[in-house]
Amino acid sequence: MSTKQKSLRLPDETVQEIENYAKTLGKDFSSLARDLIVEAVKMRKCPGVVFADGPSGRRARIAGTGIDVWELIAAFKGMSEDYGRLKEAYHWLGEAQIRSALSFYALYPQEIDDLIDRNERITEEQIVGRFPFLAKMESAR
Repeated sequence: MSTKQKSLRLPDETVQEIENYAKTLGKDFSSLARDLIVEAVKMRKCPGVVFADGPSGRRARIAGTGIDVWELIAAFKGMSEDYGRLKEAYHWLGEAQIRSALSFYALYPQEIDDLIDRNERITEEQIVGRFPFLAKMESAR
């Protein structure tokens, strides 16, 4: 992604919040501010999608749920992109929530496809490496 340098005036309170958050995350002010602005633009373009922290970083999520957009899209693809089946499988989601996720995917397909690919390539060894408590226990003799 190409970038451009711009000057920006922010309220003192906002600068302080970003500085504190950057320090907590071990990031610099500029990169965090950039990430927050990019997320805000995406959320404005796709109402009903928010960003949330997870084990593998920040991801687009369907607002009001614990479901990441990539999860819903992976299921949709697995259903041969049958909208009726998707609505039935995720019957607790409202029409607007499903449409928001599909809209996000339409606008940012590479972002979602990359997450789906990463998830499909994960191995059992990688899972156990990150979460040792999931390792199969050898039975004691």
